[in-house]
Amino acid sequence: MPKKKESEKKETRKKTEENKKTKPVKKTEKKEIKKKETKQVKKTEKKETEKKETKKKEEKKETKKKTKKVKEEEVEQEDLLVPIEYYIKSGIHLGTRAVTPDMRSYVYKRRADGIAVLNTKLIDDKIQVAAAFLAQFEPEKILFCCKRDKCEKIVEKFGKITGINVFTRYPAGAITNPALDNFFEPDAVFISDPWIDKNALNDAVVAKIPVLSLCSTNNLTRYVDIVVPCNNKGPKSLGLALFLIAKLFLEAKGIKKEIKMEDFFEFEEKKELGLEEARKLIQKKLEEMKKKREKEKVL
Repeated sequence: MPKKKESEKKETRKKTEENKKTKPVKKTEKKEIKKKETKQVKKTEKKETEKKETKKKEEKKETKKKTKKVKEEEVEQEDLLVPIEYYIKSGIHLGTRAVTPDMRSYVYKRRADGIAVLNTKLIDDKIQVAAAFLAQFEPEKILFCCKRDKCEKIVEKFGKITGINVFTRYPAGAITNPALDNFFEPDAVFISDPWIDKNALNDAVVAKIPVLSLCSTNNLTRYVDIVVPCNNKGPKSLGLALFLIAKLFLEAKGIKKEIKMEDFFEFEEKKELGLEEARKLIQKKLEEMKKKREKEKVL
């Protein structure tokens, strides 16, 4: 029995000694852990502050860029041939969802629906270039082709004012086949669309005649010498483009003729309706809907 007690006492002494040794180790470890944690916290705080500072700098740069763009746009609008409202109302700056590599440099951005928007400043500059190009030749030696539907009156008006030969339906071989009665040898060919007016374009290439063309974002400009980026599909946009080209052409040639925008493009201002007028319109629409339903029931 006494031996057991002595052994137990020895074991308890060992345990106490071990505990004494381990206790100070634990305290030092805790201090080190705290130091590491504080260092990590400081590092994270520094990173956060650096990120905030970089964000502020980027925001300042973006605001400066935006202000510069706004100022540039204001200056560009002042230099345009007509107020920017006319371009927007006519839709001359609207392209298509398709953008060819040839026309990519003229695109300013894309709308939410995917339609490409042309740069109005480039449209304006190219219209001036086109007018200057045509002014090098006599009106009788220029051929203009436009096969677009609903644009015949505009095309005829363009021909009457400028004296340029006009075709709404170009007869194949008119500038390449001398045997035809309507054979014509122009010095320049002006077309509204490289695809729709491809017969005139092909003949001009064969005859080695320079070609000026209105081009939208979906057009290929392989055989076109001078490109005018614009919406070449709508009558309003075509009318505005032809009005500006005709006006600049006459000025360059020194021909004094009255030319009105109304003959090419109608600028319609929106009128705000009063409450009574709006109610009347709604009542008319409701009555029309009722009549249609009654007719459907009878049938």
